[in-house]
Amino acid sequence: MKTVEKGKVYLVGAGPGDPELLTVRASNLIQSADFLFHDDLVAPEILQLAHAHTAVQNVGKRSGSKSITQHEINTLLIRHAHAGHSVVRLKVGDPMLFGRAGEEIEALHNASVPFEVVPGITAAFAAAASVQFSLTDRRLASKVIFLTGHRATADEPCWGPLSADATLVIYMPGSDYARLAAQIVESGFGPETPCVVVSNVATPRERTLHTSVGALAQASPLLAPCVILVGNALALKNS
Repeated sequence: MKTVEKGKVYLVGAGPGDPELLTVRASNLIQSADFLFHDDLVAPEILQLAHAHTAVQNVGKRSGSKSITQHEINTLLIRHAHAGHSVVRLKVGDPMLFGRAGEEIEALHNASVPFEVVPGITAAFAAAASVQFSLTDRRLASKVIFLTGHRATADEPCWGPLSADATLVIYMPGSDYARLAAQIVESGFGPETPCVVVSNVATPRERTLHTSVGALAQASPLLAPCVILVGNALALKNS
C-alpha cells in the first residue's frame, strides 16, 4: 500500500457520493491526511471517513453565493504543504472533469509543491449505472460529449452544433430547464429525444426524472447536484 507523504498535496476524486464507490487510495488518503479541503457538494458520508486528527474545511464555491476564491484555495494548499503537512483537496466525482484541477495544478507546480492526482468515479458513469442505460450503445450512440450547463457570464457562447449520434452528459445544469432544453434543441437534438435527470446520484437522496428534451422545459428542477443525460441511446433499455 502506498504511504501518505508529508509536504504533499493530493487532488482526490470523492466519486458521486457512496463511500463504497471510493477508490482504495482515496479512502486511505481521506482517513490519514493532516488537512482536508473539500468541495461544498462532497457527500457527508464521505467526510465522515476523515480521522479525528484531520483538520476539515469546506472550500466550496456554490454559484450565486459569497465564498472562498480559487486563489485563496491555492494559497491554503501551498501553505500547508510547505509547512510539512499531508493535504487532501477533495473534489466531487473526478478531479480532472469540471473540477478546476488545472488551476490548482498550475499553482502547485509554480510553488514547487509535489502533488498526486487520484481519480474518482464521475457523475456521468454513476448516473448511467444507476438508471441502467449505456452511454455508448453501439446501435445509436458512437460518442459521449461532456458539457456544463453553468456559464460564467451571460454572454458566453452556447455549445454550437452537436452530433445527434452522441449521448450528452450535462453537468451543473442549473434550475432553468426551459433555457437548457432550448439550448439542447438548438444544438441539433429533437424535442422527442429522451433525457434523464439524476439528482444526488449514488446517495440515499438520489432522485431521477425520465423525460424528453421537449418536456424538460416544463419539469420541476431536482435538487443539486444534478447531472442530465440526453440521447437516443436512453430509449433502448426496454427494447
